[in-house]
Amino acid sequence: MKKDITDHSQKAKTKPYRSGVGMMLINRDGKIFAARRIDTRSEAWQMPQGGIDRGETPLEAALRELKEEVGTDNVEVIAESKDWYQYDLPDYLAAKLWKGKFQGQRQKWFAMRFLGKDSEINIATERPEFCEWKWTNHKELPDLIVHFKRDLYRDVIREFSSFIKSL
Repeated sequence: MKKDITDHSQKAKTKPYRSGVGMMLINRDGKIFAARRIDTRSEAWQMPQGGIDRGETPLEAALRELKEEVGTDNVEVIAESKDWYQYDLPDYLAAKLWKGKFQGQRQKWFAMRFLGKDSEINIATERPEFCEWKWTNHKELPDLIVHFKRDLYRDVIREFSSFIKSL
């Protein structure tokens, strides 16, 4: 009898997407906040993002996550993405993250103008996710991001490009 071997990547495709938010934090110079993840040795940078808790609106989740990850919510919301963006996790991460329940994330994105000073940013939060941060140019940002989120980042940058240039 032939043993049935199911490809994990095919299994993952039947799993739902985790609902989340992403925040494009833009400073006065039109640069975008990016931070390097603390839980990996690779150069994995990203914009702040996180899950939506039960009973939260996407905007409430975005402001909470920003405070939890960046230490400040001194922002003005200037745009909300028209649609939800999504990305698939690579197989090796899909099995580990979120107890293997999700194939990726479906996110609502917000463009936010940072109103404070750099000294307000504090990534050494109660449960830190980042080990360093910087302001970066929107053209360079996708190259900093892990490969499986690059297309999503390009789409978000394209949608919010008029806000980046107008600041």
